[in-house]
Amino acid sequence: MAPSNTSYVCLPCRASYKQARLAPGEGRFERSCPRCAGSLTHVGSAFAAPRRRDTAAWRTLSLLLHAGVGFHQGCCGGPGWRPRTPADVRARMTYARRTGESYARALVLRDLP
Repeated sequence: MAPSNTSYVCLPCRASYKQARLAPGEGRFERSCPRCAGSLTHVGSAFAAPRRRDTAAWRTLSLLLHAGVGFHQGCCGGPGWRPRTPADVRARMTYARRTGESYARALVLRDLP
């Protein structure tokens, strides 16, 4: 069976690349950006990249990735809801600070209680 593709991003370049996923046991190696030679971050197979000039969306994506939130395909469909604007992120981080919830868990909540 052929390996499936998954998405990797370079945050400084604001670029996304689809590359073959490694099979279990093949080991790990660092993937590098073709534009800047920096390291690529694995985001998952259900990722849709924002436009390069949309700096707010890339800033939001950076916060999500640094909090440990990915875009991995689940058994029942896509990755679920993810915030798209800095205002969505601020609201969820404020909620997490008030309630003691982890940032990663609060960032994927569609509706705040």
